[in-house]
Amino acid sequence: MNSRERILGRVRRALADVPPDERPYEEAVARRYLREHGRRTVERTVELLAENLADYRATVHRCDAEELPHLVSRLLAERGAREVLVPPGLPPKWLSAAGAARIPDRAVSTPHRLDRVDSVVTGCAVAIAETGTIVLDGSPDQGRRRISLIPDHHICVVRVPGQVVSSVPQALERLVPTRPSTWISGPSATSDIELDRVEGVHGPRTLEVVLLS
Repeated sequence: MNSRERILGRVRRALADVPPDERPYEEAVARRYLREHGRRTVERTVELLAENLADYRATVHRCDAEELPHLVSRLLAERGAREVLVPPGLPPKWLSAAGAARIPDRAVSTPHRLDRVDSVVTGCAVAIAETGTIVLDGSPDQGRRRISLIPDHHICVVRVPGQVVSSVPQALERLVPTRPSTWISGPSATSDIELDRVEGVHGPRTLEVVLLS
């Protein structure tokens, strides 16, 4: 008897007492998961998002549409950003007050060239309050995945309350499964080696989230 026969024999013995008309496992097990933990108002949901973003060491800002260009300009200036990556569909007004040179997201740009860019400004697809997570799906105002992973400074604009949901199941309902998605919970960080926290390994060291009302 070889290994394959032994494994199949164990499977047959394990299934010996299963009636042939028993429902499949996928149908027999109830999957009535909670879509949201507790009931919150829209305002409280946005507050929870801000709290969890800050808990993950993201910096949270709030402004309206008129204030946004000046806020983005200030954040880039404080960072000393000379160049900023720009997705093709980013609203031009967002950077209208910024002095940094705009670098368009282009397929020909090499990782080495992108690594020399100081900052990137993007929108988002959805933000999840319960987990403090920002999701990007490659839409025109977000660009390709690599532009949010290579620069060391990421400014992400979240339109509130329209792009804010309470839970992961609610977020998944808004996403297109065939689009590439990037889930961001705070700045890039890992503690894999001797539990020492190291930032900037998998993405930007600094994440600034603007809640745009």
